[in-house]
Amino acid sequence: MAYRRLLLPLTGTAAGEAALATALIAARAWGAHVHCLHVRVDARDVAPLAGEGLSGAMIEEMMAATERESGERADRVRALFEKFTQGLGGVTLADNPDTAAKTDGPTLSFEAIAGREEDVVAQQSRLYDMAVVPHPEAGEDVSSSDALHAILFDSGRPVLIAPRVAPPDIGTRVCVAWNGTAESAAAVAAALPWLHKASAVQILCSDEYQRRGPKAEGIQAYLRWHSIQAEIVPFKPLTREVGAGLLGAARDFGADLLTMGAYSHSRLRQLILGGVTRHVLENAEIPVMMCR
Repeated sequence: MAYRRLLLPLTGTAAGEAALATALIAARAWGAHVHCLHVRVDARDVAPLAGEGLSGAMIEEMMAATERESGERADRVRALFEKFTQGLGGVTLADNPDTAAKTDGPTLSFEAIAGREEDVVAQQSRLYDMAVVPHPEAGEDVSSSDALHAILFDSGRPVLIAPRVAPPDIGTRVCVAWNGTAESAAAVAAALPWLHKASAVQILCSDEYQRRGPKAEGIQAYLRWHSIQAEIVPFKPLTREVGAGLLGAARDFGADLLTMGAYSHSRLRQLILGGVTRHVLENAEIPVMMCR
């Protein structure tokens, strides 16, 4: 069991650079391929503004400006990718499986295409074992991160959220956040390769986090069937925040990967009231693997 093909929706920000480094760490662990995808804004999406009372000349001017800005951003992202890949040891640039198969280490490729980012990323993610996404920018509303939520809700694939600063390693000490839901079960199944590879695994549970479904002892027994030994560790909310308690328990364990289900409550409820998923997305300092 291994991850062989990773997708990275790439932006030209510091968070994008940290995500690139995080994806490469994962690729080194599995001898995998990372495909960096930049989705340019399609200027034709401006055309529907004709129905808003804008003149043809105004729409053409807006389309030209959109095309120009989109091209400049794509150039910056490409430059980021090329700068990152210069001098990387043991990494090969490849764009097809035949070339990748001839190498022993990880491979990288880059592509820029036009379209609606959430649609393109969600659809393309279905062809990959896992997607790696940048950490939301400081001050950005996590619930508006289009690529992240498109993959979570519309790809059927796990998402690895990179931290703001790339870690030295991933998956040596893994925490499983368990609350009995279908989402947490999907996260465990998606993380099995990491769990097999880890030197230590903890199952984090809490009465305040538990939903209707099997208790932590049930997933512990499941993992034993997979020859994975995991310790059950209950945690308590911190300052009444379940997410803070979860991250605190992972930090106490020295985890370098947390795997969990996303949005056991509705996304709208978490948008309005907050929630464990939202807190973890905003505050995690280690890579987090999520499934919906």
